[in-house]
Amino acid sequence: MTEDWEERVAAAWASFDEYPEERAAEFRALIDTLVAELPDDSPLGPFEQACAWDSTGRPDKAVPLYREALARGLDGYRARRAKIQLSSSLRNLGQPEEGVKLLTPELDAPSDELDDAIRAALALCLSSLGRDREGLSLVLGALAPHLPRYQRSMANYARALVNPEE
Repeated sequence: MTEDWEERVAAAWASFDEYPEERAAEFRALIDTLVAELPDDSPLGPFEQACAWDSTGRPDKAVPLYREALARGLDGYRARRAKIQLSSSLRNLGQPEEGVKLLTPELDAPSDELDDAIRAALALCLSSLGRDREGLSLVLGALAPHLPRYQRSMANYARALVNPEE
């Protein structure tokens, strides 16, 4: 889409906190107005609408829209965001195993600023499945590089949680 459209979407999201819960429908209408400018087959439309439903507490409405956006070919950074958000919504709807299936391949994807968010969302899905040690391992592994000290120790502890023989 155009740079102007992208800027207006960013401005809409920047205004999100101005819409309390009782005005959630107004925010979604704002996003719908922007989406109406897109070609009918654009993956950005369902993605932005999914984000709006999700952010206003309706993961049930967001899930099919995230799936539609991905099926239409959403790619790159937004595709990773969609996978993180979709997995979180699925977990909230009692389907964490689908979130695990969606996010596990992302651990091997090219690295970007969403790596830690991938691990955090995956850890929550794993925890919901009773796989807390795996989840904690992911979170510790993500945290370790950000620590001022003990990076190596924490990274080793993270690995030992899932591979005690190492």
